[in-house]
Amino acid sequence: MACSVPSIVSSNPRVFPSKPLTPTASLPPAPGLLSKTLAVPKSFHGLRKSFHPRSAPMVSSPRSSRRSFVVNAVSGSELPLVGNRAPDFEAEAVFDQEFINVKLSDYIGKKYVILFFYPLDFTFVCPTEITAFSDRYSEFEQLNTEILGVSIDSVFSHLAWVQTDRKSGGLGDLKYPLISDVTKSISKSFGVLIPDQGIALRGLFIIDKEGVIQHCTINNLAIGRSVDETMRTLQALQYVQDNPDEVCPAGWKPGEKSMKPDPKLSKEYFAAISGLFHFATAILLCHL
Repeated sequence: MACSVPSIVSSNPRVFPSKPLTPTASLPPAPGLLSKTLAVPKSFHGLRKSFHPRSAPMVSSPRSSRRSFVVNAVSGSELPLVGNRAPDFEAEAVFDQEFINVKLSDYIGKKYVILFFYPLDFTFVCPTEITAFSDRYSEFEQLNTEILGVSIDSVFSHLAWVQTDRKSGGLGDLKYPLISDVTKSISKSFGVLIPDQGIALRGLFIIDKEGVIQHCTINNLAIGRSVDETMRTLQALQYVQDNPDEVCPAGWKPGEKSMKPDPKLSKEYFAAISGLFHFATAILLCHL
């Protein structure tokens, strides 16, 4: 199938020329995924661009002078992912109609990262999650957070999906990169690979600015994830990192009462919650 190769120059300031990656695997585009209208970037000829995190304004924060909220895992051959450094990787991705390079460790000291895995391109639940995160991207950006999507598909498949309209099951333009894990090494290192199927479960990881995984959820293939809950968890994480002497109870949202992790001081929270419960009950009874 012949593909036209127009000259595409990205206007996005996050993309800069970089040294090409030496591919560990080379896969042809899957049959039927590429159409005659598919525009293949110049990077098809071996040129790759690296993805640089969006610059954020320098704002002084208590977090910068405090130790990261890290759980030190016990020593052993198999360490839990949460509370430890995220496995680093460098891989090809599609962003802004370009093939780029993304390296996870580039975000250390700069941004939080929402890293989520999905099974396959051109499927059913996956586009609802991917576009939902893209539509809410500005909210995550305000929290100094980058989003990265990962599947085992090739960059050619990612590109074809991005160039497919949403009304036809495609993605349209996205505001964050889709990473290609054709070797399955990233999915395996994050513990989401299904070996006998060769695809990833719906894993989602929140990684802080120190490169430490602070949150992880893994759904089975048929269950989509919630952008609202991801946002709430990220906000709770940032709150406890800014306020290391406090913890966030169940369902905590910004502006709500937090808790002191102390047998005596925590009673203040429970007393307040109990008082609110009785007040709400009294109001309800008055309207019966």
